[in-house]
Amino acid sequence: MNRRANAASTAWPARLKRLLVVAVILVLGLCAMPNLYQNTTQLSIRTLTSEPAAPGPDQLVQLLQSRGFTVADIESGEPTLVTLTPQTASAAAQEVLAEALRGQASVKVVEQATAPYWLQRLGLSPIKLGLDLNGGVLFVLKVDTEKALEKRMENIALEAKALRIRDKLKGVRVERSSASGLELVALPQGEAALHQLQSALLDQFQHLSVSTHQQGSLLRASLSYDETGKAAFEKQTMTQALTTLRSRIEELGITEAVTQRQGANYIRIELPGVQDPAAAKRIIGATAQLSFHALQEFGGKRVKAEHGMVGLDPRAIFTGADIDSAQAGRDEYGKPLVQLFLSSQGGDKMLRFSRTHVGQPMATMYSEYIADSQGEIRESSQVISVATIQQVLGQRFSITNLGSWQKAQDLALLLRAGSLDAPLTIVTERTIGPSLGEQNISSGFAALALGLSLTLGFMLLWYRKLGVIACVALVANLLCLVGLMSLLPGVVLTLPGIAGLVLTIGMAVDTNVIIFERIKEERRQGSSMRAALQRGYQQAQSSIIDANLTTMITALVLMSIGYGPVKGFAITLALGIMTSMFCGVVVSGQLSQWFYRTKPVTGA
Repeated sequence: MNRRANAASTAWPARLKRLLVVAVILVLGLCAMPNLYQNTTQLSIRTLTSEPAAPGPDQLVQLLQSRGFTVADIESGEPTLVTLTPQTASAAAQEVLAEALRGQASVKVVEQATAPYWLQRLGLSPIKLGLDLNGGVLFVLKVDTEKALEKRMENIALEAKALRIRDKLKGVRVERSSASGLELVALPQGEAALHQLQSALLDQFQHLSVSTHQQGSLLRASLSYDETGKAAFEKQTMTQALTTLRSRIEELGITEAVTQRQGANYIRIELPGVQDPAAAKRIIGATAQLSFHALQEFGGKRVKAEHGMVGLDPRAIFTGADIDSAQAGRDEYGKPLVQLFLSSQGGDKMLRFSRTHVGQPMATMYSEYIADSQGEIRESSQVISVATIQQVLGQRFSITNLGSWQKAQDLALLLRAGSLDAPLTIVTERTIGPSLGEQNISSGFAALALGLSLTLGFMLLWYRKLGVIACVALVANLLCLVGLMSLLPGVVLTLPGIAGLVLTIGMAVDTNVIIFERIKEERRQGSSMRAALQRGYQQAQSSIIDANLTTMITALVLMSIGYGPVKGFAITLALGIMTSMFCGVVVSGQLSQWFYRTKPVTGA
């Protein structure tokens, strides 16, 4: 009776372990299922509420066919979805429709999932494909931190002049000593005012260093950023550029993009699946900044406007940093506008200004950095709107006179995503066509299938019944790896990642080879199959852990310092190590136990 009770108590943990292993494989297999269904690229046509109805499905089909496009399917509704053959023609068709509809509807290229509805309800999706597999655009941008520092010093100089006027500091003046520095100059009777202004600036702007010297009867205080301050400013500028670019990419609806710092002041952006490089370049490379100014006819800053030059107060009422959200729309006459929603701080600034300036004009200035004919980066500013303040304004108002609906949409997107303080220069731009990506996928998976077939054949011929166990574990390993890559966010499959899959197969087989060779040694020494399995798995575990641990360290190092294809390979390799150890030890151990009807294998 006791023997039966002991057998039953031993069997339950073994069964529970077996059920747990089966559950893990089934869950990861379910996560891998969406990869059987490829996403389709479609045109999404959404009618604008303030415009007349856009052309119907039949008219859209006729329009596209007249321009040489083949429509495979069209789904009427809101939005209307159009599928073309081939799908790579979607970007060109988008330009045609956008021109034909002339603002009556917005036309976007979107990806639609084709997996069964119940899989989509579970939140499962295929593995995200990288740039080399899905096609798309690669940008490498240089962030000009020197120009950003010059702009910061210009703003500090303007703030110093405003503080001098506000606090009525006499006998002191503000001068720009260089592009990255300024001087406060005081007469003997203005030394106290100089120290007061200097203290106010140091409190407001961190990391400024001050050096004072006497020049005849004048006391000069030079303000600039020291090396520590410059390093902190450059770090802040790069962080702001990365954050803003990621926000802009999210606004474009690209979920598989890779945006990361490369070197000291470069940013690498990969946009898989993008079929309209010009639109991406227009949005990502823009350094748009929006500021609002009072008009100032004498002594102001002269800025180009639609009808000549306009004088502005150099100090802005508020800037794009005070804008929480922006939406493109149309006024009662159908003209495009951008509706702004300010932060509480920006609303307070607008409220204070408009309260004392009702009936007076306010100008909206649009600034960006552009390269001139010599390649020199310069700031270009233009007044895009001058409007009279009719009433006291708060956190919500509109910018009008934008010219076109596309300009209104682009401006709203840039304001939602944030402005860039530093100029961006695109130093590398590379476009990979979807057809090349399809060729890479077919070639990569052909290599994977060949490697898998040869490995399975060798294991079956060399190990016979144990080879069957290895083959089942190997297929389970591949299934678990694909499921894990589909499940984890941020994992992107690249062409080197497919190489990582092939390498994973070899590493997984290594695990089984080490175990099976130990089992064969035990059998040659006269051990029973049960004892040979027990000792084989026990003795091989330390070697397997050591070998995989060293490889895992290498993969983690590549993940931390690599980017693009290198990082894709490292991620696949690291995940493959985990699934290889699970399937090579645990799954094959359970299969060995079941095949040979032995007691549970320790460690499996």
